[in-house]
Amino acid sequence: MALEAMVRDVVEFVREHQVWAAPIVGALAFGESLAFVSLVIPAWSALIGIGAMVGASDIKFWPVWVAAALGAALGDWLSYWFGYTFKGSVKRMWPLSRYPEMLPRAERFVSKWGVPGIFIGRFFGPLRAAVPLVAGIFEMPYWHFQIANFSSAFVWSATLLLFGDALSRIAAWFFAMI
Repeated sequence: MALEAMVRDVVEFVREHQVWAAPIVGALAFGESLAFVSLVIPAWSALIGIGAMVGASDIKFWPVWVAAALGAALGDWLSYWFGYTFKGSVKRMWPLSRYPEMLPRAERFVSKWGVPGIFIGRFFGPLRAAVPLVAGIFEMPYWHFQIANFSSAFVWSATLLLFGDALSRIAAWFFAMI
């Protein structure tokens, strides 16, 4: 319940202070993509909620989209760096130590899919933040990782924001009909 209240509060804040939409969305996407933070505070629902406001308000899509994409890419880049720097000791760190199955699952995923797995992993919940961490641990080539990271961040953020916008348009249409 506390998570739902947080999402509601964030979306309501953005509704009241639209000038803060891009920085808040960037911070949410950064946290959603950061290995440790995303396990504690998943922010994707707030991103969808803010996406719903984009079409129904004066909030411009482009700045919010770019902020979300850059925030997500920076979160993944930092997760990659963390994995690259701390390698094997990462699994003993909190909160990953509370989810012992996560890293082996991400390792299997990265081993199977390689660089395309960075793109694919962005769209799957807990893998979203664990895959870049494992890519760093495995020392995936830096530029291969970054190309997949940034391209997937732009697609992922557009998907969430446009999904929220589509939901709000469907809801508006539905309620206009009744």
